[in-house]
Amino acid sequence: MKRLFLSLLLFPLLSFSQNMNNEKLETIYTTVSDSIQGQPGAWQFHIKSVPLISITDVNHNRMRIISPIADSNTLNEGLLKASLVANFHTALDVKYAVSDGVLWSVFIHPLKELSEEQVKDAVSQVYHANINFGTTFTSTSLSFPGKISDKGEEQVEEKPKFKRF
Repeated sequence: MKRLFLSLLLFPLLSFSQNMNNEKLETIYTTVSDSIQGQPGAWQFHIKSVPLISITDVNHNRMRIISPIADSNTLNEGLLKASLVANFHTALDVKYAVSDGVLWSVFIHPLKELSEEQVKDAVSQVYHANINFGTTFTSTSLSFPGKISDKGEEQVEEKPKFKRF
């Protein structure tokens, strides 16, 4: 009886497995990008001249979509702090991250569990987080509220300019 109950609980989770793989990813990236190059598990593609990179590790069921934004050494403390605040409020499923001296917009997720729509949404969010860095810091039109001023308006500091890649 316990096994039957456990099976009934787990069946819905198992039946909705997405089974995303490198072949499906390549098809999606080809349809949403202006150009693409690479091989299964490692692609570079462009959307409106913004470079995006996708890397997968099928053995560990992981994938990431990343886009370089700027040399992190050229960013002042205000921009770095604003990107951390954005990770909480406006970057949603993507995050701003620094690695190897580069500021990136990043989406990281288990590979197999992704649907086609989730991949397309992730690409869109990585792209928008890149182009909106330094202004709205948003990855979509949705954001969670931040600090509210005495006037009932969200506090927004003017962001200094920086050198994009």
